Amino acid sequence: MKKTVKEFNYIFDHTLLKPPATEADLKVICEEAMRYGFHTVAINTAPVKACVEMLGDSGVKVDAAVGFPLGITTIACKVFETEDAIANGAGEIDYVVNVGKVKEGNFAYIEDEMKQIVAACRRGGVICKVIFENCYLTDDEKIALCEIASRVKPDFIKTSTGFGPTSATVEDVRLMRKHVSADVKVKAAGGVRDLETCLAMLEAGAERVGCSCSVAIAEAYKKSVE
Repeated sequence: MKKTVKEFNYIFDHTLLKPPATEADLKVICEEAMRYGFHTVAINTAPVKACVEMLGDSGVKVDAAVGFPLGITTIACKVFETEDAIANGAGEIDYVVNVGKVKEGNFAYIEDEMKQIVAACRRGGVICKVIFENCYLTDDEKIALCEIASRVKPDFIKTSTGFGPTSATVEDVRLMRKHVSADVKVKAAGGVRDLETCLAMLEAGAERVGCSCSVAIAEAYKKSVE
């Protein structure tokens, strides 16, 4: 069944994660998110409080990126950053796994990290998404992360930061959906710049999409269903 325009727009985490983003830039994405009814604005942790104030009682959440974009801070640092973002009003957290530990095969570390950050999100009553950064991983490593997520139960697993050498692929979304438990959702992010790509991600099993082209894609979808 085809989504309504309102339902379609609600899949988006409207993203601004570039270092030179100013408060004026953040105000623009908050206004766009409210106008189009996007799910969240996805930002770095420092401006969380400012964006919460800009969004007011609109219903649009702030999605804070933790350990972003490299994922190589300590677990304690990631937990603190998660708790700080929640204290400042974040409604969702996207954190980056320690890719080096994945490459070492140290999945006990990865599971401990995931448990601690998911627990912090549960205490705060917010959504938790785990960014795999698939561009650096083999399929076996991606599947191992899916198996950990199936045990730990974050709300979402996510393809990419968008800052790596390559971004989300339909094949990765399909693989993640196949190997993670049904109660964990999949988010596609990075490189989703047009309606065709977005629809392909949804068809492959993504239930949330993170991108900076949300407005253009939303406008294209509206035209396609009118």
